[in-house]
Amino acid sequence: MLHSSARQVGPSAHGEVRIASHDGAPADREQPQRSQTGSAAGHGVPTIVVVDDDDSVRRALARLLTASGYQVRTFPSATEFLAHRFPQDAGPGCLLIDVRMPGLGGLELQQMLTSAGMQSAIVFMTGHGDVQTGVRAMKSGAVDFLLKPFSDDELLDAVNRALVQTSEARVEHDEIEELDHRAAKLTRREREVCTLVVAGRLNKQIAATLGTSEKTVKVHRSRVMAKMEAASLAELVRIVERLNRFHSGGAAPTSSPAELWRPRDGPHEDRPSPA
Repeated sequence: MLHSSARQVGPSAHGEVRIASHDGAPADREQPQRSQTGSAAGHGVPTIVVVDDDDSVRRALARLLTASGYQVRTFPSATEFLAHRFPQDAGPGCLLIDVRMPGLGGLELQQMLTSAGMQSAIVFMTGHGDVQTGVRAMKSGAVDFLLKPFSDDELLDAVNRALVQTSEARVEHDEIEELDHRAAKLTRREREVCTLVVAGRLNKQIAATLGTSEKTVKVHRSRVMAKMEAASLAELVRIVERLNRFHSGGAAPTSSPAELWRPRDGPHEDRPSPA
């Protein structure tokens, strides 16, 4: 239930979307900025994208979000949004998407963005909500599923949570990219050694498995630690497990991390010459 002081965003009795105060009068006055991740103060103002076929909804949301300190881009359809090229590392902080739109719907747009690896968090809006659609949207990663009309506080809270999720996803992406870069430096033999080390094998056991000397295994093991920038075996295990989780889609491993981990192919340099 909305408090009497809360404003609502949604269709009025005449079909027009308004931002109204508790007495029903339009409220276009500027609102105080909210404290949030990606504050609008100066550099790094978050961009919020609104995708809704209703022009009055787009205008109302743009007015509210701009007054709250965000940059806002609006699109009347999913197709027009997809035609706009956002930089991969500087895309929208949050997407506000209507579920039902002519042509490509909100859920279909979500699937396309997920497949493309877009990291912007999504908040769905709808005036025709049902449990099945809401569950599907949330299971696919949506931050929230708002039923029109909703209050400005409900919307801004959902936007704030979406910005936090987007920020965390981008940090995770950058860190995984760095770990992948390290893993790509490993030779084929070093990857084999790394796999067995992470599986808990001793140098002697690794040497027997690979048909080489224990001394050679020690050299490879040292190079693995250096290239992966791991200060200890425990840290190496954590790195491999993290890469596993990410590249398996976040699912819990069904076998050991060593069996799942598949770094990109590096040079096929087999063994160092014995000293």
